[in-house]
Amino acid sequence: MNALCRDCAEILETPPPARCPVCRGRRIVAHPELDELTIAHIDCDAFYATVEKRDDPSLAERPVIVGGAKRGVVSAACYMARTYGIRSAMPMFKALKACPDAVVIKPDMAKYAGVGRQVRALMQEATPLVEPLSIDEAFLDLSGTERLHGASPARTLVRLIRRIEEDIGVTASVGLSYNKSLAKIASDLDKPRGFAVIGRAESGSFLADQSISLIWGVGPALQKKLHAGGIRTIGQLRAFDETALIARYGAMGKRLYWFCRGEDSRRVTPHGAAKSVSAETTFNEDHGDLETLKRRLWRLCEKVSSRLKAKDLAGGTVTLKLKTADFRSRTRATSLEAPTQLAEVLFRAGAALLEREADGTAYRLIGIGASALTNASRADPLDLLDPEAGKRAQVERVIDAVRDKLGADAIGKGRGLRSK
Repeated sequence: MNALCRDCAEILETPPPARCPVCRGRRIVAHPELDELTIAHIDCDAFYATVEKRDDPSLAERPVIVGGAKRGVVSAACYMARTYGIRSAMPMFKALKACPDAVVIKPDMAKYAGVGRQVRALMQEATPLVEPLSIDEAFLDLSGTERLHGASPARTLVRLIRRIEEDIGVTASVGLSYNKSLAKIASDLDKPRGFAVIGRAESGSFLADQSISLIWGVGPALQKKLHAGGIRTIGQLRAFDETALIARYGAMGKRLYWFCRGEDSRRVTPHGAAKSVSAETTFNEDHGDLETLKRRLWRLCEKVSSRLKAKDLAGGTVTLKLKTADFRSRTRATSLEAPTQLAEVLFRAGAALLEREADGTAYRLIGIGASALTNASRADPLDLLDPEAGKRAQVERVIDAVRDKLGADAIGKGRGLRSK
């Protein structure tokens, strides 16, 4: 059996001692395949809340929630807050009811993104094969890095996590395995500051009794279908052949077939392309008035447009998201004649969808997104059937130029003015 000290990265004899002989630490990872596995998933622990505690030491021993106001939702909760049952995406009023003494902090996404970039840079020093999933988590493939670092992938990961903690001030957990799905599962097994391993030898027995909800991509709807078919554990999936699962569950059936056998052929691919660009807002009070909703929609369209332009992308599908006062979601989408990155085009498509949903229902949230992304070179071609389209595009470009020079609030369209 191979073993490492997770505090100082010392290679230990086997069976490992209770304490590391070098640093006297007790955090030791041991596994028969430790020196053979190369696929890792790194996930920062309660990232937003950890950054806030790092920046304000007075919060160290207090429950911290990062999120919106009372009508918003929890974006992140520190581990102390989680002991009260608080979880991400929980309505804020429920979180505060569970933990009235929690410190609530408004998200600072620019700050978190900056810290995330620092973490990513350290990951990329360990291996060029880094596939980000979000600003605080990524897959890493450390195949072939042994000569570069003079260490096994596992030892390189221990050193990397220590650097993230010492240099940046946030903690992270590692899952190490032989494929992406199992590495992601492993990273959740020992949080916070965890290092968990799932090898080939035990993957079958480990997965057998696990709930199907553990499978990446199995959401509530598919889980309900699987339960209706008598499938509640991953092991129960093995009774079905690939054809039967595909017939029942479509393309996902193929993934289910291989996953329940511990197989995942997807590679770690750096610079994964974005699938969508979106923005949303939760209101301080519910709104059902169409004109009020349109004003909020326009501001969101400007945000999405700005992000598309910054990334040199254009979207071919526009999706409207609404959430009612009782937390029921409505999602409506439409395909465009041509990809766009213009706020005006996004707004017109979104407003048309919104008008069909403005039936007197009061909404607590509205969002807009662009998907079916493509390169901006294909965006907004001339439309001979709409000669005014070119003028609208030119007006938007002038607005963009003024904002680039004088700031985002320097100029805007009337529909973006806030009502009193």
